[in-house]
Amino acid sequence: MAVTTHRRRWTLDDRAESVWHSLPVDIPPGCPGLSVTLTVPDVEGAVIDIGCEGASGWRGWSGGARRTFAITPSAATPGYVAGDLEEGTWWVVLGLHRLPVEGVELTVEAVTGPVSVVPGLDEYVAATAAVGLPERPPRRDLPAGEGLRWVAGDFHAHSLHSDGSTPIANLAALGVAAGLDVLACTDHNTEAHHAELPAVGKRFGIGLIPGQEVTTESGHANAFGAIGAIDFRRPAATWVTAVAARGGLLSINHPLGGDCSWRQPLGTAHPPLAEIWHSSWLDRRWGGPVAWWEAWDLTTTTPIGGSDWHNPSSLTPPGIPTTWIAVDAAAAGPDELVEAVLAGLAAGRTAISAGYAAPALLRNDEDFVVLDAPNTVLISPDGTRRRVSTAQETLPATQSGGHVLVDHTGQFIALSN
Repeated sequence: MAVTTHRRRWTLDDRAESVWHSLPVDIPPGCPGLSVTLTVPDVEGAVIDIGCEGASGWRGWSGGARRTFAITPSAATPGYVAGDLEEGTWWVVLGLHRLPVEGVELTVEAVTGPVSVVPGLDEYVAATAAVGLPERPPRRDLPAGEGLRWVAGDFHAHSLHSDGSTPIANLAALGVAAGLDVLACTDHNTEAHHAELPAVGKRFGIGLIPGQEVTTESGHANAFGAIGAIDFRRPAATWVTAVAARGGLLSINHPLGGDCSWRQPLGTAHPPLAEIWHSSWLDRRWGGPVAWWEAWDLTTTTPIGGSDWHNPSSLTPPGIPTTWIAVDAAAAGPDELVEAVLAGLAAGRTAISAGYAAPALLRNDEDFVVLDAPNTVLISPDGTRRRVSTAQETLPATQSGGHVLVDHTGQFIALSN
């Protein structure tokens, strides 16, 4: 067993140089495990994140949710990837998210050798085993275009693999109870949860989409697909190219989401998706999210929605809002559905409603079908307004790009691409 200790005072000068700093740990041949503990004094204004980079690549991230983790060849703390500990220099990565003016002294202790207890693992396993299969509400059969069907999804949710309060199994159960067909599991700066998704999806009968929320203080983005870790420390423009090159899809998250608003420079590299409808859109008479969409690129940016569920105190449960995706009608089973939904996103076939049973605006071939929204107005990208009078109405889809449905009070009812 060997102990590596890093103890120093971190100041605002360090944070100005970089938010992220890496501390080395030597991993010997055949190392049976690594345990890391971060000690942060109880001082106001100190918010410190922690993660781990192996000699051969990224191994996981706790953010500020945990201050201790372990990695072994067969097991790891939730949020970290188990597997052989390759010989060489590893790095404990610190995120100086917030520092007091006077700075703060941090201690990082890394121990290489046998690990008797993997922090957080037993609790995670017990919580997973306790989750039962909920009843699914009656399925909503929406009219769809030729060869397609609409399925319900939520593209933003968190588990104990980052700063959520529950295991992946309970996310799946919450998704089923909300009527969802798919749910994206998007833990912060990690792909450790991806290994669970296929088996849990089959157990609960829901497609669990592999995702990771690439998280910085200047903005968050969801990378969808089993594409490997995206380095959040790199410029955001490289996220766009890296995700596309690996066959994934990138979405800007909650672009007007308080201190998580999107402020990352991208130049001409625009992601194909954006989380236009986020759970923080509490007053839908406020046109900010749609105004951002219009200013960003209403014609080529595919809108999606996300609850951003973390725990029972989150703003909304999974499925609020609901994103509808038109997928290959032949896709069956959770695994096929995941691939079909990613293909539907890539093709731009989305619509967003306030919830599973809420009014919907669907583009089907050359028409819009408006459901359960009488006495509303359909607004096209060029500002053309058309009245919807009945509970189910079909209108010509004369323009491409984003459309919105509003009621007589100016409240946004539904969105469609």
